Amino acid sequence: MNVAPGPTAPHRAPLQMELSATSPAKPWRWIPTLYFSQGIPYVAAMTLSVILYKNLGVSNSDIALYTSWLYLPWVIKPLWSPIVDLFRTKRWWIVTLQFLLGAAFAAVALTVPGPAFFRATLAVFWLMAFSSATHDIAADGFYLLALPNHQQAAFVGVRSTFYRLAMIAGQGGLVWLAGSLTESTGNVVQAWTLVFGGLAVMFVLVACYHWFALPKPAVDHAVRETNFGRGYFSTFGSFFRKPGIGVMLGYLLLYRLAESQLLKLATPFLLDPREAGGLGLSTQQVGIYYGTIGVIALTVGGLIGGYVVSRVGLKRLLWPMIACMHVPNAVFVLLALGQPENPALVAGAVAVEQLGYGFGFTAYMLYMMYIARGEHQTAHYAICTGFMALGMMLPGMAAGWIQEQLGYVNFFWWVLLATLPSLLVTALLRIDPAFGRKTSTAE
Repeated sequence: MNVAPGPTAPHRAPLQMELSATSPAKPWRWIPTLYFSQGIPYVAAMTLSVILYKNLGVSNSDIALYTSWLYLPWVIKPLWSPIVDLFRTKRWWIVTLQFLLGAAFAAVALTVPGPAFFRATLAVFWLMAFSSATHDIAADGFYLLALPNHQQAAFVGVRSTFYRLAMIAGQGGLVWLAGSLTESTGNVVQAWTLVFGGLAVMFVLVACYHWFALPKPAVDHAVRETNFGRGYFSTFGSFFRKPGIGVMLGYLLLYRLAESQLLKLATPFLLDPREAGGLGLSTQQVGIYYGTIGVIALTVGGLIGGYVVSRVGLKRLLWPMIACMHVPNAVFVLLALGQPENPALVAGAVAVEQLGYGFGFTAYMLYMMYIARGEHQTAHYAICTGFMALGMMLPGMAAGWIQEQLGYVNFFWWVLLATLPSLLVTALLRIDPAFGRKTSTAE
């Protein structure tokens, strides 16, 4: 379920599956570390914060409401993306923001033990979220500037893989580590302090590494714009003048209506004791089942989705993919009803839901690329990701309150009901039948 906005894939020529023998190996020095470090702050703000607050006794309604607001920087990041172009180099932004993110992780570690930890850590997570969203802009822009076209295509899979590895490391490894430290020290506050302190050290080291490892392309400089205002507003205006923009926006906002609510309560459900309707899992178990097995299944589902669409096109697969997106949500109804104690059964149920979600979410990502085609495609894709984040943020804010009113069983039934608006708006889409399918010249 955790799907981050993720690295923005450049909409270019058909992907080349491998580099030529004469291609330099230098991209391997910085692309894996850059996109791994892009994923970690997002995981910290969106997932680790939820588990941290749950471990410290914050209510589900407060967790869902306040952590959902952390989506806002990714919602509105297109608004300040031109600033990254106009001032300094992308390389400077990347390194500076990584030092800032290291400071933010250190600030979380320092404020967790305090009496007003909830407000203090939320303020720091806000700083982290804005820094991370800006880092996304700079990293994706740098990727386009530092590599020629053929290498941009060749390394798309590499950057996506290392972003997913960051998800596994964050949702799986760090959650497991926090649980293990809690057991060994007997102090949940100290455990999370050590986790975030370790992340602070890691990001300072990553920033120092990138200071030396990132290339210095000649084209990476501040944009010289004589009429910034006119170009800025025309880019946004051309997006909202697209034919059928109302249906497009409806799809972007409603496709994940159910998932946005399930995402916020899945971890609390796994952690809550059985008498409260949850499964009573340990933090380590959640890290393994949901953060590791689940993310692997999510990644496999996405890979299968991308391959299948490339064979037959998006339009033909739209309804099977939306079914795979929503139907597996029913496993949470079954888990809440049965409250099984068998670890393999719980892990398998999570894997099934995540596999279906990964497969179905591919349709959403490809439709954003479909919308962004044409002039200003990079900016238009960024606008789409903003609406994607908005569609996750608003429903997620109310999810905790709804769950507390309904209980877990009825809440998961509600999630299934919330899939209906996405079905309705999907029926209104108009997509070129050839979009997404490989042509004979591209294969």
